This record gives sequence, C-alpha cells and structure tokens, in this order.
Amino acid sequence: MDNTQIIEVPVAGMDCAECTNHVRQALEKIPGVHSVDVMLSSEKAIIRAEPGRVEMGQIRSAVVSAGYTVPEDSIGSHAPGESFSRKVFTVFALITGALLFVIVIGEWLGLFQTLTSIVPRTLGSVIVIAAGWPLFVEVFKSAFKRQVTSRTLMTLGVAASLLIGEWPTAWVLVFMMYIGNYVESFTADQSRKAIKDLTVMMPQTARVELDGKEEMIPVTGVTPGVTVIVRPGEKIPVDGSVLTGTALVNQAALTGESMPVEIGPGNDVYAATLLQSGSVRLQATHTGRDTAFGRIVHLVEEAEAKKGTIQKFADKFSGYYLPVVSGIALLTLIFSRDVNAAVAVLAVACSCSIALATPIAMMASIGAAAKRGLMIKGGIVLETLSTVDTLLIDKTGTLTLGKPELTNIICLNGSSENEILTIAASAERYSEHPLASAIREVASQRELQLTAPEKFQNQSGIGLTALVEGHEIRLGSRLVLNGTEKPTAAAELESAGRTVLYVFRDNILIGLLGLADTLRGDVPEAIKQLKEMGIQQIEILTGDNNATAAQVAAQLGVGYRAELLPEDKISIVKEYQERGRRVVMVGDGINDAPALAQANVGIALASSGSDIAIEAADIAILRTDWMLVPEAFAIAHRTMRVVRSNLLFAGFYNVIGISLAALGFLPPALAATLQIIPDLGILGNSSRLLKQKRVPK
Repeated sequence: MDNTQIIEVPVAGMDCAECTNHVRQALEKIPGVHSVDVMLSSEKAIIRAEPGRVEMGQIRSAVVSAGYTVPEDSIGSHAPGESFSRKVFTVFALITGALLFVIVIGEWLGLFQTLTSIVPRTLGSVIVIAAGWPLFVEVFKSAFKRQVTSRTLMTLGVAASLLIGEWPTAWVLVFMMYIGNYVESFTADQSRKAIKDLTVMMPQTARVELDGKEEMIPVTGVTPGVTVIVRPGEKIPVDGSVLTGTALVNQAALTGESMPVEIGPGNDVYAATLLQSGSVRLQATHTGRDTAFGRIVHLVEEAEAKKGTIQKFADKFSGYYLPVVSGIALLTLIFSRDVNAAVAVLAVACSCSIALATPIAMMASIGAAAKRGLMIKGGIVLETLSTVDTLLIDKTGTLTLGKPELTNIICLNGSSENEILTIAASAERYSEHPLASAIREVASQRELQLTAPEKFQNQSGIGLTALVEGHEIRLGSRLVLNGTEKPTAAAELESAGRTVLYVFRDNILIGLLGLADTLRGDVPEAIKQLKEMGIQQIEILTGDNNATAAQVAAQLGVGYRAELLPEDKISIVKEYQERGRRVVMVGDGINDAPALAQANVGIALASSGSDIAIEAADIAILRTDWMLVPEAFAIAHRTMRVVRSNLLFAGFYNVIGISLAALGFLPPALAATLQIIPDLGILGNSSRLLKQKRVPK
C-alpha cells in the first residue's frame, strides 16, 4: 500500500530552470519529504511526503528561503518583491542602460569621441549600483544560501568592472541583466502557454438548479449530484449525464473532432465542450480536476516533471557549469593579467541556454500535441519514443472499429437460432465486451425475451460462465471447449475470418456464433507511415482465433500472434525487451493495460478505450484518428532533433565566446551584449515545434 501524501503548491516568481532547481532543493530539505517535482510551465511544486508530517507553514518557509513565494490566491500571482520601487529601478536601468549601451559600443567602434569620460568615476559607480540594486540583492541572498546563478557571474563582472574604473561597462552588464530577465520571463511564459491555452477553455461559472430556481455560481462550487442547466452557445461546465433535453455538442476541445455529436437523456457529456444547439438539464458526475478535461490539464501540467536522460543531464550540467566559468575567469586573470579579459569571460557565459535547451522544446511539443488530441505524459516519453524499433498492436477495438457484427449462427445438437441467441444474449446481458453488444443487438432486432443471469463470472481472454433459468451457460473462445472436440463448422468460420464463440448449455455444445469486425479506415496508411519511419518489427497481438488474425495481418503486411491471454501479451513485450528491442504497445482495453505499462512506451486509444488503459499508457490518443500514432512518432523525432541542436548551439556558442573573451578578443561590453544570443536562439529554434506539420494521410 502506498503511504505517500501528495501536496501541490503554487510557486510564484520562477522564470528559469535554475529557479526550479533552487525551489526543489529547498523543499527536499524538509523532514518527511520523499521527493519533489517543480514545474516551470505550471508554476507549481508537487511534493511527495509522509502523511501528516509536512505542514504548509514549512513548505511556505522553504519556498521563501529559496527566494520565491507561495501565493495565497492562485498560480501565477506576482511575488511581493515585484514592488513599485523595483519597477522604477528597472525602468531607469533600461532607459539609461540602452542609451549608455549605444554610447559604449559606438566608442568601441570609433564612431565618436569618448563621451563617458565626462561623468566622474565615483558618480558613475553610484549610478550603476543604484540601477542594479534589486538584482544584486537577489544574488547576495542566493550566495548566503550557497546558490550560484547566471546572475552571479554577471554581478562578479559588474564588481570587477567597477574596481578597474570601467563603470560604463558595468552599466552595460546591468542593462543586459535586465534584458536577460525579460528573455527568461518571456521564455517561461512560452512554456506556460500550453497550460494557459487549455485552462481558458474551461468555463468559470455554471447555471445550477437550486430549490427549483436557476442560479449562476462559480464552477468550483458545483458538486456531484447537482443539476446543471446548459443553453445554446454555452460551454458545459462539468462532466455529467443528461436528464432532459436534446442538443448538438461540439467536442473538439476534448477529442479534436469538429463534427457535433447529438445527445439526449442518458447520454454522457463532458466539461469544456460546446453546446451548439438545444438545451439540456444534466446531473453533475465529476467536477473541476476530476473531469475528463481536468485530467487532461493535469497530465500536461505533470508532463514536465517526467524528465528524460537528456534533460536530467542539462539540469545537472548547469550546477557545475557556473563554478567552472568562474574558475576560467580566475585563470584568465592569473595568466594574462588582463582584468578586462576576465570580466569578459564572466559576461559572455550564460548557463541559462544549457538549462533551457531541453524543457522549452519538450513543453512546446507536448503543448502542440495536446491541441491535436495527443496527450504525452512527459519529456521522457518523447525521448524514449524517438528510439523505439518494435510496435505491438492489440486488434479488437484498436485496429478494428470494435463494433463487430453477428454474421453467423450455427445450430448444434437440436437447438434453434433463436434459442442459441436468447441464451447467449441473456448470459451476456451485463457484459461490456463489444462482442456481447453485437449479440444483444441482434436479439433486440428479433424482439427476443431475455432473462437476467443469476450468476455471472467473466474470465478475461477466455469467456464467461453464467446461470440462466437454472442452466449453466458457458460462452467464449476455443478455450471454453475444455476438451470438447472442435466442430468442422468452427474451422470453416475461422477460415472465413470470423471470430467464433462457442455456446454451451449444461456442458453440451448447442451452437456457434460467428462475428466479424471491420478494420479502421486509416489504419493501413498509418501502418505504411510507421514502416517508412523505420519501425523494424510490427506485430498484432490478439486473443482472437488464428485465421481472423491472419486475415487482418495480411491486409496490413505485418506479423501476428493469435489466441493470446492478457498475460501472454506481457510475456511477448518482455520477450522483445530481453532481446534489446525498445517496444511500443498500442491498445485500448482493460486487458491491454498490463502490456501498456510493461512496454517502453504505451499508447492508448482513449476515444474507444478504458480509463485503466489510459492511466497505464504513456500517450493517450483522444481522437478517433489512427494517423495520430505515426504523428506521435514524428513529434518525438522532431523534438529530439531540436533538443540536440539546442544543446549543440548552446555548447558551441559558450565554448567560442569564453575562448575569445579569455584571449582578449572580446571586450566586456560586447561580451555582455552577446550573452543574450543563446537564449534567443534556443527560444526561436524551439518555437518551431509549436507549429509542427502533420504527417500526411
């Protein structure tokens, strides 16, 4: 039993990857805390701790000690430190800094005479300290906590410049520190955009029925069981079941499908979907974060916490990078005796680019994918998906529509079609299996009178046993034969691609039911795209008979294994993994959940699948669109290419910049200016992932 308490805490004031590390380190020091994930995109920390041992006061104190705040009202509140005086400092520094920057660079290029010499050194130093005071205070606070940041290097550069009398250079460094703050904040806002775009789609109020009267209340005040009224043009505020009324609902926000769905009494509706016409009264079943849409938002929020190997490397590298740069600056001063060169080394170095290279790209892809109906549960999923070479696929409901039709009824031992159908439909009365639905549908068309089973036991992958009107009924695949000889008619049905169910009454085989399922229309093209992407092995895993599986596999040009139990699918996944293959499993049902969890990456078709399968999977496809499977692979490959190019660019820039600065070829003022380039480059490169092209159909 898991005895862990999960605490979610909003954290305000974070604007870079270093910030998340500082918050995480502070929270991990609290006694009783097991682990901490801090997410820049959703501005929150998820703490796993011993139940009852960690109090909110401790959490708040730890966050404040790291230099950030826990807002009382909502995520995204401004930190108290963003005071009026600080804004005045910022505006003053930016305006005068920009002017001085032009002058300093102009003088360095020889465009005009030295103008900065007009201002006395002492006055210039005072102005620099005043303009950069809020930033320096942050650095001093971090230093007392033994934290080194990119601003630490810049502050050292400012101090060194002032010591040698180069106050204009020091002012340019302060100016670039403010510009750097702005770029970091802008970059953080871009990573938060996916969350913001999703949350604004959820309505904030709901029209409820209380004591026979209608009343508008905040959606946070709606509880399960409350009657909610929705009118044309309004978004549905909760998940619920329709009580009265009919309407057309656009579910694009949830599934990506633009075609409206007709709903009526008894139908389920979902939060954030749009009522295009008609009006309904519905009973709320899930609200807030418990709704299907709320769970999607939660998945996107948590995705950042699941870091891949590359991102973990970048986070760890940032911790060592800054001390190393400080050491290089010191060695430059010792060997060259050139203070300007040492200052330039500190000015040009920028660890933020390394730290931002991975998370910004990951969040851009995860956010863009979410808008298309692809829920990707973290950067580690994208990283793993980009390396897979084996694809295993469930058949019924995944490759096929999951709505089979009853095509054949074979009578044995003196039974009649209606007799077999009545017994089978009665035994399957409470089953949710697609085959059971097909049997009940034909029984309903023939207006047969069904009897509720007195006992019902289902064995996944085998069949069911039920007690109907005093008779023991067994119904299922060949595994229910239990020693009974397989009829010739069964083999004929299987050779025709039918799924065969055997119907027993009191241990006597009285009939066969032949059912056929239809392949989803976009599956062949999707499989073709996956092959072109280099997936070496594609195999269908099904509990269906060999002939039916062979027919589907032949249509797609892939391998297959038939007549499998759920545990067989897990064994096959493990078999491939033991051979060094990296496996993706695609499924939709409860019986697929174990294999989805075992695979390196599990993909669940949420539009037709169970909640258990969706929870077990790493990627959930919310639309009825099989082309989203190769789309997921394409997104993973594109994302990793961008991440690698980000890291390569940041590393190359820093090596060249530090080398030029150490050798004296890069003046401090120019070095300070250039340190902003990597952040802008990485932001621009990663932003390409927000508008990725779809895999063509």
